Amino acid sequence: MSPNERTRRPDAPPGRDGRGRDERRPTPVQPSAVLDEAHVGDIRGALGTIAQHDTGRRTSWRSRLLTLLAIMGPGLIVMIGDNDAGGVSTYAQAGQNFGLSLLWTLPLLIPVLIVNQEMVVRLGAVTGVGHARLINERFGRFWGAFSVGDLFILNFLTIATEFIGVSLALGYFGVSRYVSVPLAAVALIAMTATGSFRRWERFMFVFVVANFLVIPLIILRHPHAGALLHGFVSPGVTGGFNSTSVLLIVAIVGTTVAPWQLFFQQSNIVDKRITPRWINYERADTVIGSIITVVAASIMIAVVAAAFGGTPLRGQFQSAATVANGLRHYVSPVAGAIFALILLNASIIGAASVTLATSYAFGDVFGARHSLHRSWREAKLFYGVYAGMVLLAGGIVIIPGAPLGLITTAVQALAGVLLPSATVFLLLLCNDREVLGPWVNRLWLNLVSGAIVGILLLLSLILMVTTMFSTIDVRLVAVILGIVFVVTFLGVAVGIVVTRRRREWVVDEPLGDRTTWRMPPINLLNRPTWSRGTLASMVVLRGYLVVAVVMLVVKAIQLGLHHHH
Repeated sequence: MSPNERTRRPDAPPGRDGRGRDERRPTPVQPSAVLDEAHVGDIRGALGTIAQHDTGRRTSWRSRLLTLLAIMGPGLIVMIGDNDAGGVSTYAQAGQNFGLSLLWTLPLLIPVLIVNQEMVVRLGAVTGVGHARLINERFGRFWGAFSVGDLFILNFLTIATEFIGVSLALGYFGVSRYVSVPLAAVALIAMTATGSFRRWERFMFVFVVANFLVIPLIILRHPHAGALLHGFVSPGVTGGFNSTSVLLIVAIVGTTVAPWQLFFQQSNIVDKRITPRWINYERADTVIGSIITVVAASIMIAVVAAAFGGTPLRGQFQSAATVANGLRHYVSPVAGAIFALILLNASIIGAASVTLATSYAFGDVFGARHSLHRSWREAKLFYGVYAGMVLLAGGIVIIPGAPLGLITTAVQALAGVLLPSATVFLLLLCNDREVLGPWVNRLWLNLVSGAIVGILLLLSLILMVTTMFSTIDVRLVAVILGIVFVVTFLGVAVGIVVTRRRREWVVDEPLGDRTTWRMPPINLLNRPTWSRGTLASMVVLRGYLVVAVVMLVVKAIQLGLHHHH
């Protein structure tokens, strides 16, 4: 029974809730940018329903909790889906090769997750359209092709890693990948193309709950509390910083804060029909999801580090399958089986989320119907793209002889390298007053987001330099680039503050009620104009990322040849 149903009297008159309040109080009607009528209507979530015109105040904790349960979904799923096959593999590699020495990276990612995804929450609820469509319409097809093109390539490779996870997980139980991968592909298509958003979300919640299998795993094998605390608060890397450890740090960032998340959550919020009135609940959904994600990631690193410390497998990561077998040997058969199930669960929820993010973006770019509320017959292209990507990615994984562990790490690192570009577009959209009106970013949020972009670029630059010059002192490079970053950031921040004061720019100028303000149709908006400096910066960023991706590929090939020999 839904929250709405639980609080409604059976004899309540139409349009009235259980306490006799009017749920359909008229609100000012204004043109909207929402194109697909399936994106308008009641919120029908896995755990409850909220009427489209419900304006009743939530004054009790019970009513707020029931509302949160009905809204909850997009933030929780995007965050748990982020701990996908690549995530599990990357965290296991960190624990096996570097012990607890990389744990400190994870708490630092919580504010990054929350800041990035909170901006996406506002964009989805206020505009009513997907991320890909906003980029295309506001910046033109040239920049849209770059941004969405990156997404399609990266997402396809990521989906392949999810099927690698499926094959490794079920392979632990003796199931051939020629059986497990096709079965997983069919299951993914079946649970998505039901024509019911609520049914899809309930499927996803099953995988969200299964994520808590990490709890019995840490009960079976956990490190000493003192060592765990030291890992969280002491930045450093066992064996020192070098190109290999920096690659893994970039991979941890890329698997925890991935570009596909921006596209998925915004479109899923639109598809769930969440409007500005419910933004605070969706923010809470996102914060809860980010904390669960980082805690689960920390547990995986800690368990593998504790299990393999002082054994011959220490520093010998090959794939998630060898980790499961190692846990069976050094901890217990139960631990190995639980890790394999965690990997399988992560692979399925990851594949479902990443593929859906791609299908949403495809619908945005090509103007096709794209909603889980629609049946297969009503949205053939939307579901066709989903099914096509699943089948093609699964087919690639079946090809024998592929270096599965290396592919997984390289894809996560690629996500880390491409994230700054995606975040820059996100920042530009969240400062576009034509798009967000009274919901645009505050100054402090722009400064925090700018710092995040800078740090991500700094990491990818360190990776590029250490790849080109393998004998260079990584710590010295990091210190020099860090000083340059801090000086540049402070200079830019001061410049922004001074410029804002001169223009007497006011964030909260009256634009009506924030809870009812929606972006007008995009074709009625004034197109944004970039200054020469902004355009030059974007061109330089794009050029740099191309070089960084090439260097990443070179590093991945080097590691592949090293493992081969």
